[in-house]
Amino acid sequence: MQDRTQLKIFLNKKVALYNQPSFIEKDPVSVPHLFTLKQDIEIAGLFAAILAWGNRTTIINNSRKLMSWMDDQPHEFILNHQDTDLKKFLHFAHRTFNTTDLLYFIEFLQHHYRRSDTFEDAFAPAAQYKHDTVEQALIHFHHYFFSIEHPHRTRKHISTPERHSACKRLNMYLRWMVRKDNKGVDFGIWTKIKPSQLICPLDVHVARVAHRLGLIDNIKSNWNNALQLTASLREMNPKDPAVYDYALFSIGANERL
Repeated sequence: MQDRTQLKIFLNKKVALYNQPSFIEKDPVSVPHLFTLKQDIEIAGLFAAILAWGNRTTIINNSRKLMSWMDDQPHEFILNHQDTDLKKFLHFAHRTFNTTDLLYFIEFLQHHYRRSDTFEDAFAPAAQYKHDTVEQALIHFHHYFFSIEHPHRTRKHISTPERHSACKRLNMYLRWMVRKDNKGVDFGIWTKIKPSQLICPLDVHVARVAHRLGLIDNIKSNWNNALQLTASLREMNPKDPAVYDYALFSIGANERL
């Protein structure tokens, strides 16, 4: 499927099919949708995105467990918890994400929210984010996230383009926070970063679909391919290339191409 006009028509149909409220229930984005307060959405979304590898039901269940342990008020909990409140977290594990990692995330979030009322500042601290893509935002976030004393093992859970990672989970998180439309899936609560600057989330499944469609040159899931994929998608939708994540992810998860 090489003709870009036909490909755009095909992908737009898939976007229309999957970018719907019905998408939410079985996707990790359902976790931040439990909340209405901006900071609660940011925190719930971060945990859901970081835990988003493996079985989707398990991802959602473990993310919701964390929210319930935070009394379903994650921002309030992050700011005001006592050390004794952390005992319930001491046996948490999701794949390789364990208690040590979780406690550092909580510590860092407290560090951040005592200084800022939005997590967007963790990615884009200036008044406006002016780069072509979110590459520099992801690099800044990685350095900022580990700017206080931290366990070395936790570094593997925050990816960065500096290590050539596709940064799939963080790009998905940014899509949730930044993209704006009337479909009700993405939140669009951040304003410094524009949808046109987003990078399409890329994992091994999306890479296979994108390669079959002629959008990338090989099936590697790395930063270069994330950039190439997004550049190809930007030709079809310059203002909102990441909207095609719905099509590419859902084709990979639900259909045979």
